Amino acid sequence: MSFVLHPKCRLLGIALLATFLSPIMNAADNLDSHIIRHLSIYEKRDAYCAWPAIARAKSGDLVVLFTRTEEHLAPNGEILLSRSSDNGETWMPPAVVYDTILDDRESGVTTLSDGRLLAHFRSVRFTRASYESLRAGSYTQSFIDRWIGYVEKPEYANATALNRAWHSISDDNGFTWSETTPGHDSIHGGIHLQNGSFLVASYRNDAGDIGLYACDEPLGNWDSIATVVCPRPESIRFGEPHIIQLESGRVIMMIRATAIPYDDQSPDCQMWGAYSDDNGKTWSEPYQTPLWGFPPHLLELSDGRVLCSYGYRRAPFGERVCISEDGIDWKLENEIILRDDAATGDLGYPVSIELETGKILTVYYQPDIPKDSNPSTSPPLPNRKKPGIMGTIWEIE
Repeated sequence: MSFVLHPKCRLLGIALLATFLSPIMNAADNLDSHIIRHLSIYEKRDAYCAWPAIARAKSGDLVVLFTRTEEHLAPNGEILLSRSSDNGETWMPPAVVYDTILDDRESGVTTLSDGRLLAHFRSVRFTRASYESLRAGSYTQSFIDRWIGYVEKPEYANATALNRAWHSISDDNGFTWSETTPGHDSIHGGIHLQNGSFLVASYRNDAGDIGLYACDEPLGNWDSIATVVCPRPESIRFGEPHIIQLESGRVIMMIRATAIPYDDQSPDCQMWGAYSDDNGKTWSEPYQTPLWGFPPHLLELSDGRVLCSYGYRRAPFGERVCISEDGIDWKLENEIILRDDAATGDLGYPVSIELETGKILTVYYQPDIPKDSNPSTSPPLPNRKKPGIMGTIWEIE
C-alpha cells in the first residue's frame, strides 16, 4: 500500500526536519574553531569601560589599553592599561597611563620593531552645544546638566590645545610612558613598516574619508601621504580603519562604514577593504566586503592567513571574526561567532592576538551579564551593569 502526502504535510515535514537539523548544521559551521573560555579583564560597577587595543611587549607581557569613563559620551574619560604575564590567563589590576582634564577616549597601540610600544591617544573637548544637541532621551537630564557644568569649568573650556591626537612611547613594556607629542589618532594602532618608516590610518577627515600619514620617527612630524575616498558619501561615512602589513609587504586596510543617517543596524554597515603595494602611498579602489559589523581589527596569523575581528550590533548581539586566505577576499562562510549572548548592542571593538600557533585571544567590551537581563540602554539606566573589558580565548582547528 502506498500513500501520497498532502502538500501541507510535506511542508510540515520539511519544517520539522529543518528544525531538527538546525543545531547540527550550526555546529558543523563551527567545526573549524573551538571556544576555550570567556574571561573578564576589567569591570567596575559604576564605570563604562570600552574601546580596547592590544599588543605584546618585548618582555612577552600582553598589554590591553582601554578607556574608563562614566558613560559613552561623558566628558572626562581616562586611559588605563591592564597586563597579563601568563599569556592571557590572568590579568593585573589596571593602571592609569593617560588622563587629561578632557575626555581621553582612544588608545591605539603600535608595536615597534625593537619591541617598544607607541601609543595613540585622542583627547576630545566637549561643549555645552555637544550635550544640548543630543538626541532626546539619550541620557537623563541630570546627567546632561552635570556634564554641562563640567565642560564649562574654565580649566576645561580653555584646554583647546589638548583637543587633538597625541603619541607617547614606552621603553619598559608599558610601565612608564614618554611625554606626549602631537600625532594622528589611530583606533587600534599603526604599522612599523618593513622599510623602517611608520604608517597610520586616521579615524576619518571632515569629508568622511580616511587619511594616511607617514613618519620616519615615531614621535616625529607626520606627513599626509594618501587619502582613501569614500565612494558613497550620500549613504555612508568611512571611519575607524585598521591597517597591517603582510609578510609579502602588501598593506591591507579594513574600514568601518557608518550609515547616513546614523543607524548601527543598517544593511549599509558592511565593512570595506583597500590595499597598497607601495607602503601606503597609493591604494586600490575601496571595495565592499560581505562582512557586516564594526569596527575592524586585522591580524596576520602565523600560517599566513588574515583574521578580521568585529562587533555585531544586531540580534544576536556579540563578537565575530572572519578568516581570509589573503586579506583581500572575504567570504561569509568563513565567519566564526565568538559570542552571540550579549544583552544589547552596546559592545564590540574587538582586537585579536595570536597566543601560540592557532590559539587566539580576542578582547572586546560588552556588559558581563546574561542575555535577557538588561534589555535597555537607551536611555542608559543608572543602575544597569555597564560594559567591561572582556576576552575570549579560542582555537582555530
